[in-house]
Amino acid sequence: MCQNMHRLVVTKEYPLFLLPLGAQRVVSLPDAVPSGEDEPGEQGPLKRFSALFASFRRVKPDKGRGAESTVPLDPDNLADNSSLQHRYVSGQYFFEYLVVVSLKKTKDGSSYEPQITYQFPKRDMMGRSQKEEEEKTLKAITLFCFPEGISWAPLTEYRSETFSFVLTEIDGSRRNGYCRRLLPGGKGARPPEAYCIISSLACFGLFSKIFDEVEKRRQKSMAMIYPFMQKLREAPFPAPGNTVEIKSFIPESGTEIISLTRPLDSWLEHVDFAALFRCLTDEEVLLVFAATVLERRIVFIAEELSTLSQVIHAVAALLYPFTWQHTFISIVPEILIDVVMAPTPYLLGVQKRLLDQVTDQSDLLVVDLSEDKQKTFIVSNGDESSILPPKLQSEILQALSNRKETSTMEELNRVVSEAFLHFFVKTVGHYTSYVKYSRAAERGVFENRSFYKAIESKTTRHFVKKFMQTQMFDLFIQDLEQHQSRPQQGIFHEKILEYQEKKKREKTKKH
Repeated sequence: MCQNMHRLVVTKEYPLFLLPLGAQRVVSLPDAVPSGEDEPGEQGPLKRFSALFASFRRVKPDKGRGAESTVPLDPDNLADNSSLQHRYVSGQYFFEYLVVVSLKKTKDGSSYEPQITYQFPKRDMMGRSQKEEEEKTLKAITLFCFPEGISWAPLTEYRSETFSFVLTEIDGSRRNGYCRRLLPGGKGARPPEAYCIISSLACFGLFSKIFDEVEKRRQKSMAMIYPFMQKLREAPFPAPGNTVEIKSFIPESGTEIISLTRPLDSWLEHVDFAALFRCLTDEEVLLVFAATVLERRIVFIAEELSTLSQVIHAVAALLYPFTWQHTFISIVPEILIDVVMAPTPYLLGVQKRLLDQVTDQSDLLVVDLSEDKQKTFIVSNGDESSILPPKLQSEILQALSNRKETSTMEELNRVVSEAFLHFFVKTVGHYTSYVKYSRAAERGVFENRSFYKAIESKTTRHFVKKFMQTQMFDLFIQDLEQHQSRPQQGIFHEKILEYQEKKKREKTKKH
């Protein structure tokens, strides 16, 4: 059994969204972490909001069951709602709810604060504790829709942008928040507003198209949003490569049919690698990947929220078939900027105006994604270029050079993902041969030393020795150990088999 577990002692309460993705153990931060505390009796920003984010805590569902739906049944339509609830329980609802977040003046009129001004569906049939929990959740969501805080003024022009964030539950499960901010219809200067969809489904492109339809209806009337979202809520979530059609009536336009198609490579449907390579060169992407694969502290800096969320999700996707297991915040709200002081690994997206609060940290990688940047790596450890085996670095760069400027998003995603997938195939693709099962044992045992020694290349062996100490590799192997009877499948396994067959053919030719 893999023994390189990282146990962290619980000493301070942090907001739940700081918990690692996919975590299966209790994780928090040690006493040394500054909590933003001021004078005794005053609370720093992280402690102030720990109660706010407690609303995301849920009881871990039993294996084999989906999460319980929190959408109440309509007593006038029990049969239909029962069917809908079952679909959500099985993870097939498009979304949990839609909210509109508007900036409203504070009582003294000196600033603005984000408030929920529209919610679908309404949840009236809830107990007191459920209602309090939802209020905290909605309050937290406003923080991510307007992470800048109260520093707003009315505008006459504002370019709309779409971005996303992740809410991590206490059991490691995730809910995705998709946001679009824009200037609402009207005359004169006015503050922007945000639409936010909460869903257990990760499919950025699909929800971006849904926002196009919501925005079109909002320009006519807020009431036009409801029938479209109701139709969407009743529709089955399509399988990869399939399409679902939504019929929706719009005054003066008649009935429209909106087609929503999922990409065939469903594990990439939340990713747009174009943003990553628009901000960074191939060589710079490789350095970021090197730091990420060893689970270091990385901060991405940009002006636009959409750039931050797209790039940070793209970087996490480069790790496939492994999963980032630590703190992951695509857009850090200003009031929670103290999270950069956490000593544990993280991937953070921070707006450029907060750069000064980041660069006073050491032992991290700060990546500037801005168009007008003077240099990409504002802070670095200096060893990023030597982490990956030189030969495999060259192979990744060669594979990336095969992409075309005119490639579609699906074509680009395929070229990029396969370049990094082959890296893992060649470094750790032999892992299945070193998990040994006995008839009596309930779980397998991973033979660390034999796995490591089987690698012929000295530079590759040096990298793998470090990679084996990461939580992403540890949990990947643990999952394999615990599922003796489950056959290996998926694109990673397919690529491993292809690579092994290729090596056999080459060996046969030599003899």
